[in-house]
Amino acid sequence: MKINRKKLKLAMARSCMNSSDLPIASGLPYATIKNAIVGKSIRPGTLGKIAKALNVDPAEIIEQED
Repeated sequence: MKINRKKLKLAMARSCMNSSDLPIASGLPYATIKNAIVGKSIRPGTLGKIAKALNVDPAEIIEQED
């Protein structure tokens, strides 16, 4: 699974968070958040934790596969 970078950044802006705030809010290591931001594949649980920290549905930030 991959997160859509633009959608993630928009969700972070709505939540008034930056890449330093998100690891604290999600309980995930900074390296994991960085990997998600740059477009590397992540696990479903990681997606869920990021979405929960941003108070969005995971479907709102996931990269849609064709």
